[in-house]
Amino acid sequence: MTVPASRWSTPTDLLTKVRRRWNSGELLSAYARQRWEPIVVPLRAPTAVELAENFGAAQDWLVAWQAVDPALVRLEWKRVGGRLVGRNEVPYRAVIDSPDQVWALLRVRRQVETFVRLLEATLPAAPALVEWMTAEPMKVLDNEQSWARLVDVVRWIDRHPTKELYVRQIDVPGVDTKFIEQHRGVLAQLLDRQLAPERIDTAKPPARFAERYRFRTKPTYVRLRALARPIPAALGPFSEVTVRVDELARTPLDLDRVLVVENETTYLALPPMPDTVAVFGGGYAVRALAPLTWLHDRELSYWGDIDTHGFAILDRLRQVFPHTTSVLMDSATLLGHREHWGREATPVAVELAHLTPAESQLYRDLVANRYASALRLEQERIRFSAVERVLTD
Repeated sequence: MTVPASRWSTPTDLLTKVRRRWNSGELLSAYARQRWEPIVVPLRAPTAVELAENFGAAQDWLVAWQAVDPALVRLEWKRVGGRLVGRNEVPYRAVIDSPDQVWALLRVRRQVETFVRLLEATLPAAPALVEWMTAEPMKVLDNEQSWARLVDVVRWIDRHPTKELYVRQIDVPGVDTKFIEQHRGVLAQLLDRQLAPERIDTAKPPARFAERYRFRTKPTYVRLRALARPIPAALGPFSEVTVRVDELARTPLDLDRVLVVENETTYLALPPMPDTVAVFGGGYAVRALAPLTWLHDRELSYWGDIDTHGFAILDRLRQVFPHTTSVLMDSATLLGHREHWGREATPVAVELAHLTPAESQLYRDLVANRYASALRLEQERIRFSAVERVLTD
């Protein structure tokens, strides 16, 4: 079968292939590492039969190649033809011998000069970054306008112990937290090469920049409301407080019971209960309670929505505090409030290994849509008389 003229390699095809290698960073990387090798591109040329069948198109094809600047591209020729069209020479391989020829062909000399300038400026200031730069030259060029500040940030972090610092305290001219957020991907790659291994928590991804590079992170807070009367001394004169979890972990509350509640209005409306404090859980944020190890010595209860996520949160809390009991998360409560049933937007259907047999059965019923599709009973829809009866009994 004869190859159509449209399949013969053209100068545009050559330019596209070389441009692709430039865009990948391969050519600039080889140049920076002094590992340059001539670029050799095989060309699909007309065969003798194709010359005979489509001689006019072949001549046009040949003229296009003859117009290629020989100072930039060296063409290697071979003879094809025979009795029908005579002997003809056609290019079968294009060779670009030097980097300068590539830069001129692609018109990228300014980018090359910029990269070399950035590389030379970085070498004395942060030599540990040079290997990455030569491996990722296009990323360097993408960050041309910010490169000097990026290097300054890396050097500043390297010189300062971050354990007692927030990212906000990085003190580099022209750099603020927005700059760090916008460039944390490339900063992470640079810091991974600059910093000592013990200063990097590799279990944390670059998106969790502060944790990965061991900066101080925003404190976690927990909201507490005293249900006991009078107000326990631990809360001072306040019936409700928001405190840092790390401080609360060091200051156990002298109370017998802790009740974790998901809905804020329900949390605020809870009736008085002796020797009890309520915690506003806020969904999967219950994981923030893990540092409060003294909860192992308290009666701990959880009350969330009766839906698949509610049981998933309960399961997660029990992973840390196995003695946690659930409140108003049973089939009797669900079936006693049919008129208040709603629909869960995005149910889950994962294995939950820390539920009681009764809880597991109700969870499976919800997953299987036994009573209704994506059934949900929000805790604020439970009659308050039932709440008071259960909690104050």
